Amino acid sequence: MGTVALRLNDRDEELIKEYAKAKDISVSKLFRDAVLSHIEDDIDLDLYRTAMEAHRNDPHAISFDEMMRDLGADEHQL
Repeated sequence: MGTVALRLNDRDEELIKEYAKAKDISVSKLFRDAVLSHIEDDIDLDLYRTAMEAHRNDPHAISFDEMMRDLGADEHQL
C-alpha cells in the first residue's frame, strides 16, 4: 500500500480533521473517497462529452421500446 504526503496550512488541516471527526471517518478515508469520487466524475464527464460528440455527428435517435428490442429485452425484464 502506498503513502501520499500532502502539505496543508494549519487552518485547512484543522478543518479537514474536524470534518472527518464529525463524519466518524479517518482523514485517510476522507481523502481517498474524495479523490476517487473526483476521478469518477471526470471519467463520467469525458464519457458524456464523447457521447454528445458522437450524437452531434450522427443525431439518430431511437425510442425506449426500440432500444429494449435492440438489447433483446422485453417489458417483463424491467
